[in-house]
Amino acid sequence: MERMPSWIRLHLAALRALLVLTAVTGVIYPLAVTGVAQALFTGQANGSLVEKDGKVVGSALIGQSFEGHREYFQSRPSAAGDGYDMLSTAASNLGPEDVVDVLPVPGAKDDEGDPDEGRQSLLTQVCARSKAIGELEGVSGARPYCTSDGVGAVLKVFPAVGAPTRAVSVNQACPSRPFVAEYQGVRVECGRPGEDYAAGRTVPVRGNVSDVEVPADAVTASGSGLDPHISLAYAELQARRVAEERGVDVGRVRQLIGEHTTGRALGFMGEPAVNVLELNLALDKE
Repeated sequence: MERMPSWIRLHLAALRALLVLTAVTGVIYPLAVTGVAQALFTGQANGSLVEKDGKVVGSALIGQSFEGHREYFQSRPSAAGDGYDMLSTAASNLGPEDVVDVLPVPGAKDDEGDPDEGRQSLLTQVCARSKAIGELEGVSGARPYCTSDGVGAVLKVFPAVGAPTRAVSVNQACPSRPFVAEYQGVRVECGRPGEDYAAGRTVPVRGNVSDVEVPADAVTASGSGLDPHISLAYAELQARRVAEERGVDVGRVRQLIGEHTTGRALGFMGEPAVNVLELNLALDKE
């Protein structure tokens, strides 16, 4: 019997290897892993879904918004899509140097024909959230580098080098009153939408705020944008408001906070945190 050419033998061997590896890595291994996960970690394997009255209301691993519902604890802000979007999980990609807003120009349109809304810097986003949360919880929302009206306290000073001859509060659109009247003897102007201030020197002004009552996780999004937890400090800040809205004792609300607080990972990594969805569902059962 005549032997097959070597090139045919090589192709058959490659085909056999392809079929075996496809069966092992594409069928057997995934089925084995899925079976073990379903047998040992059923809840986690199915997404750690949380039910209320027989209906799925969310996941213990994914945050969601409770904005507009004063009777609920509020979640951490999210920069994932329109908020907590698993298909757009990401941070805002804005850093600590993003402090200058783009002011909306009245009557102007954006590229899609919608009214120009400008762009808030990361600093102004933090300041606006802090002000809003302070008003919601009945505490001071003041924090360093923020104006009293909830935008970044930032000046553009001209010229960029040397003695200033002009100073502009670039995040406060005219006719707003600037957060400081003068800078190094120069009167501070309000910002004019559409004007280019790029040539000026950026001067963030810290202010004299020393006691910040609104925690950092209340005003900044997590890296994933899906964080389902808040800090103990943020939960404690909200306890009085939630108790008043529900007509229950604040001590009971604080007890529920403790019952839904997870400790540090492995006992030493990270900080204790509170699962917002689970805490709100526990409140509904009271």
